[in-house]
Amino acid sequence: MCIRDRKDAGYQAVAVLGVGLIAASEDVGSEMSLRMINHLLQYGNVTVKRAIPLALALLNLSNPKVTIMDHLSKLSHDSDAETSQRAIIALGLIGAGTNNSRLAGIFRQLAVYYAKDPSNLYLVRISQGLLHMGKGLVTIQPYYYDRFLYSKVSMAGIIIFANSCLDMTNIIIEKYHYMLFYLCLSIYPKSLFLLDESLKPLPVSVRVGQAVDVVGQAGQPKRITGFQTHNAPVLISYGERAEIATEEMIPITDVVLENFVIIKKNPNYSEDQDKPRKKTSL
Repeated sequence: MCIRDRKDAGYQAVAVLGVGLIAASEDVGSEMSLRMINHLLQYGNVTVKRAIPLALALLNLSNPKVTIMDHLSKLSHDSDAETSQRAIIALGLIGAGTNNSRLAGIFRQLAVYYAKDPSNLYLVRISQGLLHMGKGLVTIQPYYYDRFLYSKVSMAGIIIFANSCLDMTNIIIEKYHYMLFYLCLSIYPKSLFLLDESLKPLPVSVRVGQAVDVVGQAGQPKRITGFQTHNAPVLISYGERAEIATEEMIPITDVVLENFVIIKKNPNYSEDQDKPRKKTSL
């Protein structure tokens, strides 16, 4: 990404955002892009460095990883005002709708640190609003169906907002602060509702835990680990997966359990299926 003319600086910033967008949908690509972003941070010019907080946010929307949080927290104290402002907004994007306590603590520290800087304090308050958005019941993650598909409308809102943040002072802080409302296109509940065939909610037991990659494994391996059992409706955070805890009910079609799912009684169900098996000694 060499630069020959100052006019090309804007294109470079957008290219950095493109790195985040391309790699955001799957974990391996996301980890690989972090190495590229670290190289850009070390060897890139000022324009590239200013776009890096936004690229990190696009990689981890509503997914507050500790390493990314620490990285952005350092950038939020940067001597360059534009870099620190974008890092503050990026912290809000990675924690959007999560109520993450560590991020809440970082924002309280930033509010004290920037108490005499109205522009940065304004961005800290916006990011705090994003963190506690919908009291933790919503997300801005555009991917769904086990991150296999994405919503074009949701992604459009995120891209518009990210491009607006490339000129933070003139757009978000001064005249066109209403560009923030484009994020509303991405806000969506992160719940699982189980409905019967007449679309009435059913309080069926559901296991929610960390998703496990079972592609290529023989038999019927466990698809979730470290699960907790709740009655529907339940919240499903980033990287989590749900499955019905009883064999009595099954979905009417083979779908990923998220959002609204219609279920019916299992015609092949017998009560013995849900009874725990007795351990037999050899």
